[in-house]
Amino acid sequence: MADFGATELDAFRGEVRDWLAANFPKSLAHDYDAQIARLQARPETAEAKAWREALGRKGWGVPTWPKEAGGGGLSRAQAAVLAEEMAKVGARNPIGGMGVAFFGPTLLEYGSEALKREHLPGIVMGEVWWCQGYSEPGSGSDLASLQTFAEDRGDHFLVTGSKIWTSGAQNADRCYCLVRTDKSKKHEGISFLLIDMKAPGVEVRPIKLMNGASPFCETFFTDVKVPKDQLFGPLNGGWTVAKRLMQFERDSIAGSLGGGNIGQAVAMPTIPEAAKANQGVDEDGRLSDGDLRRRITDHLMENQAFRLTMKRAAADARASNGPSNAAAIMKYAGAKLAQERNELMVEALGQQGLGWEGEGFSAAELSAMRTMLRSKANSIEGGTSEINLNIVAKRVLGLPDPKK
Repeated sequence: MADFGATELDAFRGEVRDWLAANFPKSLAHDYDAQIARLQARPETAEAKAWREALGRKGWGVPTWPKEAGGGGLSRAQAAVLAEEMAKVGARNPIGGMGVAFFGPTLLEYGSEALKREHLPGIVMGEVWWCQGYSEPGSGSDLASLQTFAEDRGDHFLVTGSKIWTSGAQNADRCYCLVRTDKSKKHEGISFLLIDMKAPGVEVRPIKLMNGASPFCETFFTDVKVPKDQLFGPLNGGWTVAKRLMQFERDSIAGSLGGGNIGQAVAMPTIPEAAKANQGVDEDGRLSDGDLRRRITDHLMENQAFRLTMKRAAADARASNGPSNAAAIMKYAGAKLAQERNELMVEALGQQGLGWEGEGFSAAELSAMRTMLRSKANSIEGGTSEINLNIVAKRVLGLPDPKK
């Protein structure tokens, strides 16, 4: 969709302001925790639920998705105006998660009309939450070696096996899952099923991470019945669908890592602010530790270059058909920058960055160490850094496979 001109955008801005004035509960202004309670699997207030449902009905929770899919049908320029006006009134989009970022775009490209009609409304309204059944205890980097098996039982599949690192599985309603439907082949024997997480035989066990949180889970399937109409893509053709979804995943993760953090619970000061407050400044007002000052400067320059590159990659994706294999580059770089940023923050805070619990630390200081530990997973989730570098080598640079 072509972007509108300045006059049309001004008119649209007025429409957005009027709609927000009529639909955004003023009691929620700048209370972002309350607004995204459902997104974080916490109980919603009546006002937060009304806000999510209003945004969902309008289609502005997924503003650039086509209207026929329940989205807003907005251009990128219009979506930017919407974001600007929401920020002005202290509103945040409470609709998101894997359904919006990963599965939904893939469903729009590969899904049958029947599957779109069944699953898109719940995603658009923020009512149905999805998790991802990819990795297994013995199939991580070599995902195509997965063994979770779906036996053809006529009108349904019977799924048995297990998945690991299933983010948010303890709160998910549905799982988009890779299963083996042909044991005689590797990549060509994999199918993509949509599984009801409340079905008999599904068991979820959260995994506690070293930062104290449990965002990842073990998921067990024991004779789980999955109707044949929940096959997404062709039988034994799930690998192609899975690879496309991974491009959306890497692109989304990279975007969230550029300047922000997956797992950060509270607002944080900037690294220079934290360093000046805790490490001291010289007579010119500069950070007194010259080496730390240099490393912070290098990081800020690299992060700005990353942000600009992400904008260019987004423009390229809009001009083509969504993200490409270049998303692997951005995900690799974003993970590296996020880990550096969190390590620098802990160092900048000095002793105040070492707190775990108890008095004597602010919420931001207590969050610093936990966020730094959580960021160690950034180079694993969405494909390990090693796998992403292999993708760049083979599919972007065209280098030969050393195994052949």
